[in-house]
Amino acid sequence: AAAGLCPCRAVLARRGGALRPLCGSRRGLAAGPETHFGFQTVTEAERREKIYQVFESVAKKYDVMNDSMTLGIHRIWKDILVHKMNPSPGTLLLDVAGGTGDIAFRFINYVRSVRERQLQRRLRHHQNLSWQEISESYQEDKSKSLGDSQVVVCDINKEMLKVGKQKAQHLGYSEGLSWVLGNAEELPFDDDKFDVYTIAFGIRNVTRIDLALEEAYRVLKPGGRFLCLEFSHVSNPLLSRLYDLYSFQVIPVLGEVIAGDWKSYQYLVESIRRFPPQEELKAMIEDAGFFKVDYQNLNSGIVAIHSGFKL
Repeated sequence: AAAGLCPCRAVLARRGGALRPLCGSRRGLAAGPETHFGFQTVTEAERREKIYQVFESVAKKYDVMNDSMTLGIHRIWKDILVHKMNPSPGTLLLDVAGGTGDIAFRFINYVRSVRERQLQRRLRHHQNLSWQEISESYQEDKSKSLGDSQVVVCDINKEMLKVGKQKAQHLGYSEGLSWVLGNAEELPFDDDKFDVYTIAFGIRNVTRIDLALEEAYRVLKPGGRFLCLEFSHVSNPLLSRLYDLYSFQVIPVLGEVIAGDWKSYQYLVESIRRFPPQEELKAMIEDAGFFKVDYQNLNSGIVAIHSGFKL
């Protein structure tokens, strides 16, 4: 069942029979040492608060800005991520930092399509079925269109989750979908629970990437898959210069015009430049315990999809 949107530090989860707070001082989640917020130097606690404020500020215009900043290409990147996942009916997905539901909705559509193809193949192999039996089969499939698949959207920001739930209601998504308020660095889920973990354009905003990767490993079942879609480092020198020019001169202006928020989009651009390059992130994923880690550059490395398995 979906969790209520209560403040993160008030949420309790059970692990190993003991209740524990989701946010707080465990494993260095207090103020901590200095880190960065874009090009600023801040404490870890300050960074968490500032990032929370960024997404609280941009939540209502988040999807519109994504379309404007990427000329709609982010939709193709997300489609590629879900096709790379290739979920089958029965898959249990955890989508972290997925507040507005883009990955979750694509996952549901993909699984429904797989289920529909399976039903059609099954009916073609039973040519002697009556019209009534065919109709009943379709009705049964419609009532279980996801084949026990479920997606849990987990996001630390209640405003992002609010936007996602409104979108789901408007678009008619309800079956197999739940929304949970939680921190990627301290997930409110049991060990070995999910078949797939995705994080799309979210890990860049995590204060302790190492903790987030450890948590991803913990909540995945043995054989489970980790998939991360994130802005990365451009390999083509000419494209890199043009990309920098667009990022720093155009994106903040779009943020001001569309969302009325220059500073948040200035931070988002700066955070991309501070994010580890592909090989460094690959090493971090391996350090968290994942095997068969690789990455696929899209659009010359403007974004990359990192993949790994828990064995």
